[in-house]
Amino acid sequence: MSNEVMNSNRRRFLTAAATVVGGAGVVATAVPFISTLTPSARARAIGAPVEIDLSDLAPGGLKIEQWQGKPIWILRRNDADLSGLEQLDDKLRDPDSEVEQQPDYASDKYRSIKPEYLIVVGLCTHLGCSPSYVPQDEDHSLGDDWLGGFFCPCHGSKFDLAGRVYAGVPAPTNLLVPPHKYLSDTRVLIGDDSGVS
Repeated sequence: MSNEVMNSNRRRFLTAAATVVGGAGVVATAVPFISTLTPSARARAIGAPVEIDLSDLAPGGLKIEQWQGKPIWILRRNDADLSGLEQLDDKLRDPDSEVEQQPDYASDKYRSIKPEYLIVVGLCTHLGCSPSYVPQDEDHSLGDDWLGGFFCPCHGSKFDLAGRVYAGVPAPTNLLVPPHKYLSDTRVLIGDDSGVS
């Protein structure tokens, strides 16, 4: 075999070997870099759906949970609460929930799948403060028309027991209803509404 052929074979071998070693180096360098771009298990868990047990929630009771770092309020309304909702329509900015602050399945006057339970994100739609739950009998300073609901003391926004905003307050829209679905009569999944229509 001539020197020229041997040198050509040697060059091909060295080129192929260098390509393989270089490619392995690129992969070895890229894997840790790319892994930093995927969210951590903790970050994935923060956005994951949350299953909540409602069996211990009595009528008139409010349960506060967390989903995506936000407070989720679950209020169990009684018959008087539900019948009082219709009395407030003329005092509300968006009584028919025309602004899309809720999924389609929660756009009725109750803003819920099951009228008994109100599920909303517990943040005022004005500046993101967290209002307080104030039942009807607890605070007469909120007016004679106060039938219970949520009051934001920061700037005076008021919401009824369906999370609908009163007219004439700083909050521009109703409280946000998160995606959710019921897994049973006493269990709800917040953050996933697949299969709900």
